[in-house]
Amino acid sequence: MGWRPGTDEELLFRITVKFATGVAPAVADSRWFRDPQRNDIQDELNGWPAGPVFAPHTTGDQAARRTRRGLLGAVQVIANVVANVGGAAGSPFGSAAGGEKPEEPENEVHDFPVMWAAPSTLARSVPWQLDPGRQPDGYHTDLVLTTRRMLFLGVQGDDLGNTNELAEYSRETISGAQKMKFSKSSADVRITFFDESWIRLFTGNPNCADRIVGILSGSEQAVPESMLTEGQHRRVAQFLSGHRDTTQRPVYIKLNSGIVFVEAYVPSKAGKDLVNAVGIMMDAAGEPAQPHPGDL
Repeated sequence: MGWRPGTDEELLFRITVKFATGVAPAVADSRWFRDPQRNDIQDELNGWPAGPVFAPHTTGDQAARRTRRGLLGAVQVIANVVANVGGAAGSPFGSAAGGEKPEEPENEVHDFPVMWAAPSTLARSVPWQLDPGRQPDGYHTDLVLTTRRMLFLGVQGDDLGNTNELAEYSRETISGAQKMKFSKSSADVRITFFDESWIRLFTGNPNCADRIVGILSGSEQAVPESMLTEGQHRRVAQFLSGHRDTTQRPVYIKLNSGIVFVEAYVPSKAGKDLVNAVGIMMDAAGEPAQPHPGDL
């Protein structure tokens, strides 16, 4: 049986995540685990198996990578023109860093920590399975937000019934989340714990990063599926019937006017680990609705 929320909580959001990867030339395809003195701490992490060791790329490596990225960008531009006929919301096409400038050059250009953690801090307790360089073949990790917890789940293959709970954190231990735009598809998010340690994750789509930030900050009111009306349940079932390849159940965001925004994610043809966001808005009866002033 797959994972289910506890009797004292309800599911709000679930997506596949993993540790992020650098996109700037010196740190491209790399990631590091650091303490506040920028020491590499991956050998200090309890129970972690050996993983890849990265070093900043040389000038020659950087030039070669820029050339390859330029060729890839030309292909993506053509794909983007085709894909945006009709304009799908949340499409992850674009440059590797989404056309954004680094917000923190020390952590995005010259170095790329995906864990920032002093000894005994919470970030050191996240599961090693989040690391793409350590994940078993055919394995992925999901981030789950419930009404009281953040969890990481491990899933073998496409069988959500073959799921293990890897780690859990009460919502009170999380002090904030920030979308990190200088990243692949602008889809990274940094989650900071109360002890100032943090992790940086890749979410597959910029909308996914927005949802994590919005739910954890309280700026978005995510509601559980159980709170939908009968008409809304019917509308969601109709919506999902046209998107049978959704990766998880949708997220439901109640806007200020009472309208519910429903967002789901489907695999993208633009690249591995990317997803497209699809959504609808509905009123209390489940009828199509438009946002009111102040909703967005």
